[in-house]
Amino acid sequence: MGLAIVYFAAFIYITSYCFLQLNLLFFYSRGIKKYKSEHEKEIQGDLPFVTIQLPLYNELYVAERLIDNITQLDYPKDRMEIHVLDDSTDQTVEICRRKVEEYKAKGFDIVHVRRADRKGFKAGALKDSMHLANGELIAIFDADFLPNPDFLKKTVAHFDDPKVGVVQTRWEHINQNYSLLTRLQAIQLNVHFTVEQLGRRAGGCLLQFNGTAGVWRKQTIYDAGGWEADTLTEDLDLSYRAQLEGYKIVFLERVGAPAELPSEMSGLKSQQYRWQKGGAESARKLIPSILKSDLNFKQKFHAVGHLLGSSVFVSILMAALISVPLMIVLPVTDIDMTIFSIFQIGILIMSVVYLVANRRAEMDKPAWKVAFKFLVLFPVFLAMSMGLSLHNSVAVIQGFRGKRTPFVRTPKFNIKTITDTFASKKYLAAKLDRVTIFEGLLSLYFLSAVFYGLFMGNPGFVPFHLMLTIGFGAIFFYSLSALAKKA
Repeated sequence: MGLAIVYFAAFIYITSYCFLQLNLLFFYSRGIKKYKSEHEKEIQGDLPFVTIQLPLYNELYVAERLIDNITQLDYPKDRMEIHVLDDSTDQTVEICRRKVEEYKAKGFDIVHVRRADRKGFKAGALKDSMHLANGELIAIFDADFLPNPDFLKKTVAHFDDPKVGVVQTRWEHINQNYSLLTRLQAIQLNVHFTVEQLGRRAGGCLLQFNGTAGVWRKQTIYDAGGWEADTLTEDLDLSYRAQLEGYKIVFLERVGAPAELPSEMSGLKSQQYRWQKGGAESARKLIPSILKSDLNFKQKFHAVGHLLGSSVFVSILMAALISVPLMIVLPVTDIDMTIFSIFQIGILIMSVVYLVANRRAEMDKPAWKVAFKFLVLFPVFLAMSMGLSLHNSVAVIQGFRGKRTPFVRTPKFNIKTITDTFASKKYLAAKLDRVTIFEGLLSLYFLSAVFYGLFMGNPGFVPFHLMLTIGFGAIFFYSLSALAKKA
């Protein structure tokens, strides 16, 4: 009975998260109409002066591409400055130095900013360079982003409202079709940059700056207390502190910023670890302030749900591990397994949310093609998400425990098309870690459960265990594959 209660509780948490997503979809449906032409907003009066910050750390393969792209922005040279915040320790330093000198000679206001140490990582670089920023607005781009030429003109116009502290744009994916791994990442990110972000805005809830491809009002950063490095998601942290100070975040769904998705498993894992652990750290830090604030109940409810979102992986892992012994003991109990079928509604909800989001993200393609691709990929996406539950749960638990770990950035390799490769390049993971070994073992654990269920005439858990087998097995395979390419 105890196992069934824990299993039931885990799925209650997961299903509650699904209903929260459904509520955001409802808000989103209103937001589509409300903000339909917002991206066409024009600047009133003089163009504001903008500081563009490019925080970099060992980005050998994309640093040059980034700087070249930023200088192509359609914005007057005398109304912007470019700060290359370079904490690198490899050849990236020389690449940045050379490109900065090249564009300085062409009349750009561009500087190469170096620090004596990497204290505070990205948050530290942004904080330490604030005194250099002359712009009333600050645009931030990570190394792998390639904003379109009209990016600034489409974003800065929204700061005519003095309460707007941040404008965030939608991430696009330049290498979405590179591999199955990148296609699955796009499925998830498309939900965040449609239903979640615009849904929260349309519902009057708190949303977030995503660390890049957005513009800050400089005064907002100061009023919110500045960049802090006590979480791995300094962007989420500052976003919430700014909104608690009364500022608004504008999300522009129809203004895209192309970027490169992690093309190998070690990069994806480092990104997931940072996001999930940072989310837990931000929840621990911010939830008390949110509950004490003057926000209304809906805002508090969605804010807490948002900050605790990473915890869903812990519930997935708990349900997965418990399901095997539960399957074995159920035949000798009087528990009716049909009670667990109610949780299938969560899968239905997520299917609808993800389908709508990915259709919106690919409006330029025929609806039937988007739907067909989704029907093929979504089950694989669910399995891979389950497979990441161990890795992400470790990150979440460490975040809630307050364990401090360094900021591990996600390396990018200038991967755009299927012909590009990251094999034998620097920055790839060099060894097999314990979590990856356990992922392989868990794949065998759930495969054994599949055979047990079939041979014992107890197939109720077989679909769940089969997805877990595929998920953990795929994560293990991709991790080994990345190591092999490093060798």
